[in-house]
Amino acid sequence: MTENRAFNLFSTNEQTIVKGVPAENVDELVRLRTKDLADLSYREALQELTRARVPLEWATTQNNLGGALLTLGKRESGTARLEEAVSAFREALQENTRARTPLQWAKTQNNLGIALRSLGERESGTARLEEAASAFHEALQENTRARVPLDLAATQNNLGNALRVLGERESGTARLDEAGFRL
Repeated sequence: MTENRAFNLFSTNEQTIVKGVPAENVDELVRLRTKDLADLSYREALQELTRARVPLEWATTQNNLGGALLTLGKRESGTARLEEAVSAFREALQENTRARTPLQWAKTQNNLGIALRSLGERESGTARLEEAASAFHEALQENTRARVPLDLAATQNNLGNALRVLGERESGTARLDEAGFRL
């Protein structure tokens, strides 16, 4: 039986080449490599897009870096990239303030909540999950039905999932009741 393989599929300036990878795995490999390149690209962009020169572009790049790190961190067993994602989102919030860019602030709060929930799910305590729930509550201040109904629904869902995990770790049912309301 002949196995369908992809050869020389993916190359960059570094001449990284996928050789002998079964074709059904190539998409995943390219996607993983793309996220690593995104991480590197955002870090390089931050060298030019400084906070002092272009604060909102810097904050957007910090948010994008956080997103790339979050995706990578979810795939790894360790927490280093998730911690970096949390830091990047918190950095972005220094310029993407609620008063200055309310909807971007809400998106970044939501992203921060997702990263904190991912960390909290890997830990035995509840501190990160509490922080995640707080970030989602913050985002809901701007993610309203009238303004951004899909973002509202996504944030409610994220909050519900954080509350569900918190509720599973607590003896009472209040968190699970609220989670059910949100989900």
